Amino acid sequence: MAMKVRNDIMPFSTGIDTRKIMHISRRVATVSGFNVQFNKAIVGKNAFAHESGIHQDGMLKNAETFEIMRPEDVGLSGTSLPLGKHSGRAALRAKLKDLGVEVGDNQLKDVFVRFKELADRKKEVFDDDVLALVSATTDGDSDRLELINLKVVCGTGGPAEATLEMEIDGAETSATCHGDGPVDASFRAVRKLHPNTAKLQLYQVHAVTEGTDAQATVSVRLEEDGMIATGRSADTDTVVASVKAYVQALNRLLVRREKVGPGADAREISYKEM
Repeated sequence: MAMKVRNDIMPFSTGIDTRKIMHISRRVATVSGFNVQFNKAIVGKNAFAHESGIHQDGMLKNAETFEIMRPEDVGLSGTSLPLGKHSGRAALRAKLKDLGVEVGDNQLKDVFVRFKELADRKKEVFDDDVLALVSATTDGDSDRLELINLKVVCGTGGPAEATLEMEIDGAETSATCHGDGPVDASFRAVRKLHPNTAKLQLYQVHAVTEGTDAQATVSVRLEEDGMIATGRSADTDTVVASVKAYVQALNRLLVRREKVGPGADAREISYKEM
């Protein structure tokens, strides 16, 4: 972007389509489980945000006053118009296209179902909410573990209790566990229903937007027998998002184990598959 902005003093070209920068940054964040800092240059959420009055006044008079590059040049939508519960599939597809996200018909169908559920719980669904839904969407047909229902009781009166219902290889089962907080109790319930030796390497919660009804994006990274898998999910309920991310990571470990086979080296798995 430095060469693109100041091509007068750096007359070089890389052949890189800079409009893909924002999209690939989000992809790296999804795969790695680390969210982009708000103040990160170019791709951070605040890179093109202007809150102070003098900045806004300058932007209205001349955008180049505080922006040496256009948001569109790095793949960021110039507007952030919220969608609502009355928005249709065509509007959602158009929004995804504006955000630089290409989805197939099957994935769009899944994202749209999640979008309608979210729109019923939130007054406004913003761009970041839509992106969180896309990043949390997986091919559920190949998942051996699936969350059906979760009920959590927690507070100052004692240990948290989680009652979890899951479908494992097509069979429904349930368990109740106690733990040090709602997330710990819920994870214990998952391990009781699906015993495993996976170690939790990363648990990260990130609020997608502002407000008490904001979606929480949860990233979970697990390690088992040299294999690493990351799960990511978004929900207005942080505990539900946590369990979904944990289950997603477990599903990926199961797929990975089947691909490696007994006695194979887990390092043979490509980064793309991770």
